[in-house]
Formats: sequence, C-alpha cells, structure tokens
Amino acid sequence: MVKIRLQRQGKKKAPFYHIVVADSRKARDGKIIEQIGTYDPMTNPATINLDKEKVEKWIKNGAKPTDTVKKLIENA
Repeated sequence: MVKIRLQRQGKKKAPFYHIVVADSRKARDGKIIEQIGTYDPMTNPATINLDKEKVEKWIKNGAKPTDTVKKLIENA
C-alpha cells in the first residue's frame, strides 16, 4: 500500500521533513517513490511547500496520506 508521509531530515533537535510518497512496508527514512514537498516546523509560522498537482495525482492513484500529512495538506 502506498502512503503519503513525512521523512525526517535535519539535525538532532532541529527537525526538517520531506513529504514523500512511499510504500508503507518500507522504513520511515527508507526508499521513497517520489518527494512531493517539504515541511519545516522550526520556523514561525511553520513552512509548508507542496506540489499540489502531484498530491492530487497520487491521491487519485490510491495513495493514502497519514493523519499528520492530511492536516498539512489542508493548511497549505
């Protein structure tokens, strides 16, 4: 099953996330299918960059966003 989820990057206590499309059986920071955006919670307010066309394409193809990513998509 394909999911749209966060992939953690950045240093200790300074997280930065890539919003990626990945197989749900792979590790959180493992192999991905495609990167569709970024999320930086350390800025005030948090920075969200999304390629909305790619998000819509993947959701139409059956990818399920996680709860956190669902909230980020609504806020973006």
